[in-house]
Amino acid sequence: MAFNVKKRGKLTYYYQGDRPVLSALVTEEQGDGDLRIHFAGLTGGYSAKGVLELDELVTMDPHREIPLVFACWEKWLRDAGIAESLREIDFIEMHAFGCQPKSPNPLVDPAGYVAEQQRLRTAYAEAYSGYFADHLPDNGVPCRFTVHLVDVPDQAASYEFYSVGLLQRS
Repeated sequence: MAFNVKKRGKLTYYYQGDRPVLSALVTEEQGDGDLRIHFAGLTGGYSAKGVLELDELVTMDPHREIPLVFACWEKWLRDAGIAESLREIDFIEMHAFGCQPKSPNPLVDPAGYVAEQQRLRTAYAEAYSGYFADHLPDNGVPCRFTVHLVDVPDQAASYEFYSVGLLQRS
């Protein structure tokens, strides 16, 4: 994927299309040569399917979705010519928006709905910490803020992530 690139002072925007809604990445040059990177929010559902050109749509499965989000970010870094691997990035902030279960219906099966919420929360914690332990063991672990919302636009996803990281060149 080729990005359109717009540079304004210390900021560089990497986006697609003539009238973008969001940039995939926004970088901020630091005085010491480091690069602060803002990663756009996306999900391991429809977002990852599109970015990674996957045949399968992953739905409400944090163990599979979370690695897909990181794979998208890594692809964007390579496509933008910023870095080859997420191992080069030290994540500072990780924000995750938890989606409510798509089923069962809370009015029809309130106990099942609560159980599904708990399953998603447990799976999310395992998948998130597991990603850093398994894929970025030498990197630090960012602070994070999780906000549970009623829903996000991606009807397949269990979570949406966005992040801020630092490529330390100095």
